[in-house]
Amino acid sequence: MDFGFSEEQQALQQLARRLFREHATPESLRELELRGETIDRELWRALASSELLGLALPVELGGGGLGLIEICILLEEAGRAAAPVPLFPALVLGAMPIARFGSPEQQRKLLPPLIQGEQILSAALVEDGPPLRAERDGSGFRLSGVRECVPALALSARVIVPAQVDGKVFLFIVDPRQSGARIEAQVPTNAEPLGRLELSGARVAHDDVLGAPEAHGKALQWVLEHAQIGLSALALGAAESALELTAKYATERRQFDRPIGTFQAVSQRAADAYVDVETMRLTLWRAAWLLDQDRPASAEVAVAKFWAAEAGHRVVNAAQHIHGGIGFDRDYPLYRHFLWERQIEFTLGSANRQLARLGALIAASGD
Repeated sequence: MDFGFSEEQQALQQLARRLFREHATPESLRELELRGETIDRELWRALASSELLGLALPVELGGGGLGLIEICILLEEAGRAAAPVPLFPALVLGAMPIARFGSPEQQRKLLPPLIQGEQILSAALVEDGPPLRAERDGSGFRLSGVRECVPALALSARVIVPAQVDGKVFLFIVDPRQSGARIEAQVPTNAEPLGRLELSGARVAHDDVLGAPEAHGKALQWVLEHAQIGLSALALGAAESALELTAKYATERRQFDRPIGTFQAVSQRAADAYVDVETMRLTLWRAAWLLDQDRPASAEVAVAKFWAAEAGHRVVNAAQHIHGGIGFDRDYPLYRHFLWERQIEFTLGSANRQLARLGALIAASGD
């Protein structure tokens, strides 16, 4: 299997890397943090003007008509830069499910504003407590329950919310600012803008149900697996950048008149981190390719997310260890990648949860 990028994909990678290098510099990111801002709106506008927000969306709506591979290339570069823009929620959690399962009217209403950078979408997939429930109410539904850690919730015009209806899971497109909905800000490890969504009889019309009734269970699995791969792409980028910073530091920092990278303990630790990064890369692209081809990939997605969590953890820990005290200095960029990796590690399933999922898949297959 050849995971080499095509010329078009390489051009996309170069464009994305250039944009992030120009806009998400360590200095500009530090200024945003000091101002208490969690979104780089100038970078978001640059991504929109470069036509990168519609990569995987229908051509007839102004998108690029590409797929998950291209989205992962963009996310990997965002992870490398620790870029504070809501690419993951807007593109992977919101736009791609609507492009895949949404009605023509839902797509026309919600996707063009996102492509132009004027609107953000998200999904509420983290479940901590009883499942959300939806009750039929005339020409629509009433939703009640709580969802935690919704990415970019306060910024999103609509949020995809799974809820149970008569024992089945439906996906609803919810306005988080309507009557019966309440938003509460949450601050995670990496300070990205998350939110707690509390629904108390919030009404959703039949026209805002996502996907045909017979596809609801499969639709949720599709969204979850694509989300886990999107996170794995972000994790890969963050780990790559942490390793590059470490390699540079180990060649410049000297002890006993020698670069510390020449000491066996340091070089072996860095070599192990390199192997971890390459394993993250291989498992990510295999799972992403299978999903992009609409082939079954549940086990491969679990493997990719396992390595994103487990190996990503090891890489940033090794990077901090080799850097010593400077790794925790807020004027040095490594800490951002460390915090991003730790946040991704536990989002939508830790390494242990992925192993449990793999065990269940193996048991179910009878192998």
